[in-house]
Amino acid sequence: MDRNSAIGMGLIAVIILAYSIFFMDKPEQKPVQQPKKVTTAAPAANTNQANDSLANAQRVAQLGEFGALATGQNQTTVLENQVLRVTLGSKGGKVEQVELKNYKTWDKKPLILFDTESSQQEFSFQTKNGRNIRLSDLFFQPSALSNLTVNNKPAKAITFTAQVAPGQSIEQVYTLREDSYEVGYQLNFRGMEGVVAQQPILLTWTDELKRLEKDIKQNRTHSTVNYYTAEGSFDKLSASATEPESEKIEEPVRWVANKQNFFTAAIIAQNNFANAEVSSQYNEQDTTQVKTLQSKLTIPVADALTGKANFTYFFGPNDYDVLKNVTEDFDRNLELGWGIFAYVNKLLIIPAFDFLEDFIPSYGIIIILLVLYIKLILSPLTYKSYISMAKMKVLKPEIDAIKEKNEGDMQKTQAETMALYSKMGVNPMSGCIPMLLQIPILFAMFNFFPNSIELRQEPFLWAHDLSTYDVFAMLPFTIPFYGNHVSMFTLLMTASTILYTWSNNQVSTVQGPMKFYSYLMPVIFMFVLNSFPAGLSFYYFVSNIVTFGQQALIRRFVDDAKIRKNLEEYQEKNKGKEPKGGFQKRLQEAMKAAAEQEARRKKGTK
Repeated sequence: MDRNSAIGMGLIAVIILAYSIFFMDKPEQKPVQQPKKVTTAAPAANTNQANDSLANAQRVAQLGEFGALATGQNQTTVLENQVLRVTLGSKGGKVEQVELKNYKTWDKKPLILFDTESSQQEFSFQTKNGRNIRLSDLFFQPSALSNLTVNNKPAKAITFTAQVAPGQSIEQVYTLREDSYEVGYQLNFRGMEGVVAQQPILLTWTDELKRLEKDIKQNRTHSTVNYYTAEGSFDKLSASATEPESEKIEEPVRWVANKQNFFTAAIIAQNNFANAEVSSQYNEQDTTQVKTLQSKLTIPVADALTGKANFTYFFGPNDYDVLKNVTEDFDRNLELGWGIFAYVNKLLIIPAFDFLEDFIPSYGIIIILLVLYIKLILSPLTYKSYISMAKMKVLKPEIDAIKEKNEGDMQKTQAETMALYSKMGVNPMSGCIPMLLQIPILFAMFNFFPNSIELRQEPFLWAHDLSTYDVFAMLPFTIPFYGNHVSMFTLLMTASTILYTWSNNQVSTVQGPMKFYSYLMPVIFMFVLNSFPAGLSFYYFVSNIVTFGQQALIRRFVDDAKIRKNLEEYQEKNKGKEPKGGFQKRLQEAMKAAAEQEARRKKGTK
């Protein structure tokens, strides 16, 4: 590894380290814990009955013309297909529970995305006589399940009806297509123009995210509220914030999503929400819930009166192939990175991963083949980088002579070294640039592996789950910045990186602090990546081994004597000519000017 290659590697390392600090998991601080609610039981059953009767009477009185709908028996109905099981309740006519049938929680239980204890959806509206009516206070009459066709696919539908008066009713219609994670929802106020005030309907959705993954810290730093405006702008609350977060969106909103690491619950409006307010908070001491997310969404009442209050619920995995077909920019609920890094994942990594997934049952083998695929694409850059390194190697005797002649004068040494490179036709940046061009793929992997649901709960060797860190051994203490566990894949990655660095240093011109730095960075990354997904560490381990093999193979076909001959021929051919313009010439001139200025400074101090 020559000096410029080492600088390139250093830049990559610094950028990755900064990326992991600022864009990946951040340390959490303890928020202010709210006082616990204490509930005391009534002393006798008759007291409970009396209180219930009084509460019912008060509720009926408060509801006015809706009072007759305040009593009844809750009946549950299930909408179900191959992937989703949605339980609906007649009290409120709302979603009570959602189960994703093809997934399990980290402790192998059915994956209940939310239920009545963890999630509350409240639709409320104003009447012309000033009453605030909540749909959850009303009992609806469910219809029988009906079969229909939606977008050329079989579907099932159910209608919940609350008859307010003759010719006046509230309807809620739920539709579930075959093999879909999307649930259609309609809210209709039929004949209610004389009852409902011209004030927006308010939907308040409070979702206490259930713990679905073993690593609750990672789950928290990937859980937040995402939203998309009618103007086409995607935004979100900070997932890594340690204090409560909230935001008011005054413009129309298309959809809002309660996004977790691997799963999302969302509501999408056909005609937009008028505005929204979203918030997020969590209690670090609570290990059963990840975060509490809340959205307050306003719906124009005219939409419900005219049959235009149409929505779609999404309850499903953060799978790119699923999300991209839901609605515009909905795939951004899967964290694939920003800018070019997202495009690398979408256009390069995910298609290859999906292709291999169709033929290979082991995800560890898929990762190995993915490394070979990426290395094949990058092989021209790898070859060019090595050739640059070889050129530096054959010029090492001249560079050593320059250092000895200038006796530690760094600026003069650099200026003369650049003059040598120019005379011999060597571009010192040609070894650095190929490595920098690989940064988009490196960063893409930093987002792909921690968020790839395909790796969730997939074992390989000693790792029980490639989507989180592997635990080869638990420590009886916690090491700062490292943790209380040993990730063997991270250790293998570190060892392979040190081996690769040592191999390059045998043929490089790097000396002094730069050489020490090349060994220090792998140790730093051992601390940084110890709690990252095992799939990511395994990928980098395999990548290092393959790169080491590539370098050994290239060495067999690259003749240093021939490279030396080519450089000397270039020197002879261009003897007496001015160096060509460009970055190298400007860099040479800048170093020469700096050396002359330093020489004048030293002369003036004597």
